[in-house]
Amino acid sequence: MTELSRRKMLISGGALGAFGALGMASPAQARSMTPWTWAPSGSVAGSGAGVDPRWVWDEEADPLVASLLDRGAVPEVNRLLWDWNRNDQPLPAGLPADLRDFMERARRLPSWADHGKLNTAAEFNKSRGLYLNLLNGVGGGMLSTAIPKEARAVYYSKGGADMEDRVAKTSILGFAVGALNAYRPDGSCMVEAVKTRLVHAAVRHLLQQSPHWSGGVPISQEDMLVTWHTLPTYAMRMMRKWKVPMTKAESTAYLHVWQVTAHMLGIRDEYIPATWEAANTQSDQVLPRNMGPTPEGVELTDILLGQLAEQTSPGSVSRPLCNAFARYLVGDEVADWDGIRREPVWDRVIAAAWPALVKFREGLIPLPLVPESAWVIDEAARRYILFYLTKGKETKIEIPTTNRPG
Repeated sequence: MTELSRRKMLISGGALGAFGALGMASPAQARSMTPWTWAPSGSVAGSGAGVDPRWVWDEEADPLVASLLDRGAVPEVNRLLWDWNRNDQPLPAGLPADLRDFMERARRLPSWADHGKLNTAAEFNKSRGLYLNLLNGVGGGMLSTAIPKEARAVYYSKGGADMEDRVAKTSILGFAVGALNAYRPDGSCMVEAVKTRLVHAAVRHLLQQSPHWSGGVPISQEDMLVTWHTLPTYAMRMMRKWKVPMTKAESTAYLHVWQVTAHMLGIRDEYIPATWEAANTQSDQVLPRNMGPTPEGVELTDILLGQLAEQTSPGSVSRPLCNAFARYLVGDEVADWDGIRREPVWDRVIAAAWPALVKFREGLIPLPLVPESAWVIDEAARRYILFYLTKGKETKIEIPTTNRPG
């Protein structure tokens, strides 16, 4: 592993000092102090054992993928799965029997999936794609680097050595969820979710072998819930804050597409919130006890914002603007944890201009063809981002076989 720069260590150290000055417990202390109290009656399952999700992982995928890695089968599996892209596509021939059996089960939608709600969510994404891409991409990305276990897991796993590739592969799943055909036969969300579930299982197995990892078994059910709340729960809260108009059917449908995605990623139904009220309650419990600064998070943030600045408009202005917008999206506390520089001019401009821009844009939404036009622009932006991150090369989600080198 390359040494973290002295500058990033100092930034993170300052953030840690501020964290302590606020009188808050560190994430590790919080985990030992805060019991799991969220009731499974608030889940899509409606009931459950109420086991603390910090100590639950993926009992189906984990032993399977560990076995694949131990017997050297993963490279061939990745080769066979390279062209498995559509929800309705049969699994390729030649997969190990145990893996095939698991994937056939894992690719099925839950019995409670509602295709009407999934279609409504697709229409909602059509007109709200700009906000969702910013909140899930930039906002969710900045929140994820302020989650110590997630930041360290990303940094020390294979993806941490090439963040452009890592972000591109993460974007593949995110864009699949937001696609108009996400869970339709010609979509790809089932495929990308199952592949991601296999990746998570591999990282759990591999990271425990890294000399740089000391966090126990990574990517617990709670870790996945924490990430989930930095996406739909956070996005909905911010859209409410910005007063983005939406019907109850639209907000319920947007939650539903992420409920289905959580299930497809291997989160137990007893942990998946059934309503936005339940989601907010769960988020308020799990995020505070899992967030804080790390040197790895600061370094990853610097890389991510550097990539974002390069994507938008290479030059001296773009990075300060990206810093200011990221700070606006996640707030000062998280921005300080992430080591995001304050930009005195742009911070004020963004805070004043963005609410006005949202209000202006929402005044146009009811006009004919505006949602369709917005979707065309948002889709073009997504394709550009992926093209930039992948350098034009075809990129797929693959099961890793190693940790970060060094």
